[in-house]
Amino acid sequence: MRDNALARELHRCGHEVVIVPMYLPLILDESELEGLAGVPVFFGGINVYLQQKVPLFRRAPAFVERWLNARGLLRWAARHSHMTSARDHGEMTLEMLNIGTSRFRKEWEKLLDWLAGAEKPHLVCLSNALLAGLVGELKQRLGVPVVVFFQGEDMFLDGLPEPFRTQCWSTMAQRLTTADLLMAPSRFYADFMRSRLGATMDSIEVVPNGIHLDDFEPAPSPPASPAIGYLARMSHEKGLEQLVEAFVILAGELGDKTTRLSIAGAATAGDQRLIDKLRRRLAAAGLASRVEWLPNLTREKKIKMLRGLTLFSVPAIYAEAFGLYLIEAMACGVAVVQPASAAFPELIQATGGGICVAPGEPAALAHAWQRLLASPAERAALGRAGRLGVEQHFSAAKMGARFCQATERLTRATD
Repeated sequence: MRDNALARELHRCGHEVVIVPMYLPLILDESELEGLAGVPVFFGGINVYLQQKVPLFRRAPAFVERWLNARGLLRWAARHSHMTSARDHGEMTLEMLNIGTSRFRKEWEKLLDWLAGAEKPHLVCLSNALLAGLVGELKQRLGVPVVVFFQGEDMFLDGLPEPFRTQCWSTMAQRLTTADLLMAPSRFYADFMRSRLGATMDSIEVVPNGIHLDDFEPAPSPPASPAIGYLARMSHEKGLEQLVEAFVILAGELGDKTTRLSIAGAATAGDQRLIDKLRRRLAAAGLASRVEWLPNLTREKKIKMLRGLTLFSVPAIYAEAFGLYLIEAMACGVAVVQPASAAFPELIQATGGGICVAPGEPAALAHAWQRLLASPAERAALGRAGRLGVEQHFSAAKMGARFCQATERLTRATD
């Protein structure tokens, strides 16, 4: 989503931009960059998985590869990604970081040939640092600078089994030293990755994520009954259990009888076990009727949900690099309540659109909700500040301008 918003903004400003999907087609809730439909998916997820497991598939004929890379089949695979083991993820990640000698050399040559022949770029941006293995040969083959974005790699890498976890962190750090520019979406994550990767990561440019503000507007009036919302993947890492427990406290010991809870976001088959567990928890507390579950919303339904909220919280329990969902909620004039951890204090300080509470404490979250639910003037002030802060700091236009400023010396050198 960040890549698409940035690419659309750069295109609007007159730059020639193309997004090259890897592993899976882009899954977006807004219009995609013009012309993307004709771009192939490289390193198709099913194809490279089979090449990793079965040597025969490394010599598969073109018609088999075209079938394996069909967008519909790849989208099905995305919904069932939980079926791949952590060890498989570790092996494949290490192979990609060592792409020059990997089993995926054939796929890598396809991408290099396509870039050199079809696009001939002046600048290549890698969407996340797990692709750092591509940097050296991209520079050598294409003769262009390469930018690498950081975007939450630590949670994925730390979830790998050993020895892959240590090997991938070490190899990624080595490969990143050849990049021309590193970018992080927040000061927090720049400092965090610098501490994880070592002193070689001295210069990391901060370019915050941004959104297109089309249709993101505050509601003309508060909802008829108070509602607290969540919009993120329905997972343990995003703090869904913390959210539900805080709501149980709000409706139980704090005596709230009217507030509703809306839980929206991506939900794969792998998330269903947690969702079922939390549904049972809410039913046992007599709160099932006050909670709505809204998986995999369209953009229109997402914005409608956000505009119908009184407060918004995603109490993520890991080192969240940014939190685009906060920007979307504040763009709709909704006050946010977040843990005082990761990038959240930075975003709230920049906008003034919410408050922070002690991390990892559902009771602290519930008490903050209770106080703001009883203070409509404070909520309204936070909502206005949040909307203005997003316009000033976190729009797609602002992100595009910062990106161009950060990369100006690189693009000037290739003109």
